Amino acid sequence: MAKRNEKLICMIECAIMVALSVVLSMIKIYKLPLGGAVTLLSMLPVAVFSIRRGLGWGLTGGFLYAAIQMFLDLGEVISWGLTPAALIGCLVFDYLLAFTVIGLAGMFRNHGVGGMAAGTAIALFLRFCSHLVSGTLIFDVWMPEEWSNPFIYSVVYNGSYMLPEIIFTVIAAIILTKTPAFKQLLKK
Repeated sequence: MAKRNEKLICMIECAIMVALSVVLSMIKIYKLPLGGAVTLLSMLPVAVFSIRRGLGWGLTGGFLYAAIQMFLDLGEVISWGLTPAALIGCLVFDYLLAFTVIGLAGMFRNHGVGGMAAGTAIALFLRFCSHLVSGTLIFDVWMPEEWSNPFIYSVVYNGSYMLPEIIFTVIAAIILTKTPAFKQLLKK
């Protein structure tokens, strides 16, 4: 009975953290024309959930967050006029893979604040890498003429919003994981 209650608690916590991430993702500090935005720490709740509950639950939360983000943005993505193959690639690399990897933030959760910060940074860097692949392979058709290398263009475009997102989220994760209340949550 206790194990079933613990699973139910994890499911409820997952739903709350994913919902919080979705709400925070709607608070955009700035948004780029072909996707990507700096948000108000939208990845932090899923990252914290992964740190608290581990990789299995973290990846579950990340995948749910990915699916919701994909469905929220689907109309806009379809309006870009992508070919069917490019649309599928975009949905896989810019949504399903990119947001699911946030659930890897808990990979070093048993190594103190430094491990939690490193896990969060690596997970968010993997999200950047997923967008980088998409930008290089799919969105090079929108690359301005003055750019000659789609990889460099994708690094600059995706880095312009992911770098601030990574920095802000890692700093917030460090601050949060140092609080006595969060330390207490990790002991449960």
